[in-house]
Amino acid sequence: MSETIETLQHKMEAAARTLDFEEAKRCRDKINLMRGGATAEEAEQADFGGLERQKPGAMGLGTSQQRMVPPSGWTPPAKPDPMTSGQSLRGKPRK
Repeated sequence: MSETIETLQHKMEAAARTLDFEEAKRCRDKINLMRGGATAEEAEQADFGGLERQKPGAMGLGTSQQRMVPPSGWTPPAKPDPMTSGQSLRGKPRK
């Protein structure tokens, strides 16, 4: 039985009303395939298991650069002691 875009939209809305978001996602993906030129049979046989949306923060804001990852074994430098700020090396306050 081949489904049309209209019947898939109705199934998607019904699944969303019953909080079955996985079924609604499958219907949405089939609709997108059919709008892209796939037949109903091709959309039915398509595997959506590996598709997932990009996670926020995985890419730079508005760029194609990935988030920087420090090299293995790297530790951030120690923070300065706030009690020594404003002190010179000889123990005299700065002017």
